Amino acid sequence: MPDVDRERAWLLTVDGAPQSYVDLDDPGHLEFEYVRRLAHVLDCVAEPGSPLDLLHLGGGALTLPRYAAATRPGSRQAVVEFDAALVELVAEHLPLAAGSDVTVHAADARAWLEGAGADSADLLVADVFGGSRVPAQLTSVEYAREAARVLRPGGVYASNLADGAPFGFLRAQLANFGAVFAELALVAEPGVLRGRRFGNAVLLASDAPLPVAALSRRCAADAFPARVEEGATLARFMKGALPVADADAVASPEPPEGAFSLG
Repeated sequence: MPDVDRERAWLLTVDGAPQSYVDLDDPGHLEFEYVRRLAHVLDCVAEPGSPLDLLHLGGGALTLPRYAAATRPGSRQAVVEFDAALVELVAEHLPLAAGSDVTVHAADARAWLEGAGADSADLLVADVFGGSRVPAQLTSVEYAREAARVLRPGGVYASNLADGAPFGFLRAQLANFGAVFAELALVAEPGVLRGRRFGNAVLLASDAPLPVAALSRRCAADAFPARVEEGATLARFMKGALPVADADAVASPEPPEGAFSLG
C-alpha cells in the first residue's frame, strides 16, 4: 500500500496486519516503534558508521537491512525469510539501493541458524512471526544456544517479541537467554511494561556489557519513548521464570483482536 504522504514509501501488510514500512528514498525514516528501537540498538552496539556483519532472521520488506546499509556502509548482511513469495515480491517492487551488501535467503530461520558458521555475526536480529506469533522453534533455550554460537565474542542478540500481562511468554524468553548469555536488557514502552496493553518488547542479550546508557538516552528521546530495563529491575520482572526446552516450547501468544491492526 502506498503512503500518500511520502512519494516512494510503502506499507507491507500480511493477512491484513502491518508487517513492514519502507521509504525507498529515505531508509532512515522508520515508522514502526519496535523498528526504531532495533535501529537504536544498531546505532549503539559499535562506533557510529563502522561496518558490521549482521544476520537478520525474518526479512519482511528489509526495513532494518536498508537502514544498516545506509548508516553503516560496508556492512555485510544476511537475511533469512521463510516466505519465498514475499522475498520475490519485495525484490521486484521494493528493490534495495545500489551497493547494499545484503543477501536474502528464502529458508527456515532455525534451520538456517543451525547451519550458520560459528562466530560469524556481530549483531543477530530476530523478527520472525508466523502470522502474528513467534514460531515455537524460535522460543527455546536450544535456540538461544544456537544464537550464542553464531555471535562473535561481544556480539549482540536483539529480538522483537510481543506479549502482555502477566508476561509468561516474555519472562520465559528472558530466562532462556539468561541461561546462555551473561547480560540481558529489555526495551519497551512503559505502558506495555506496566501491563496496560499488549505490545512489542525488544530483548537484548550479550556475553559482554550492553550499551545500556547510550541506548536509554536514544529510547527516551524518541518520538515514541521507551524504557530500557536491566539488572535488578529486570531480575525482579523475570523472577521465577525457567528456561523452556525445545520439547516444551510454544509459539508466542495470540495478540488480542486489534492489537496490531491498521485501524
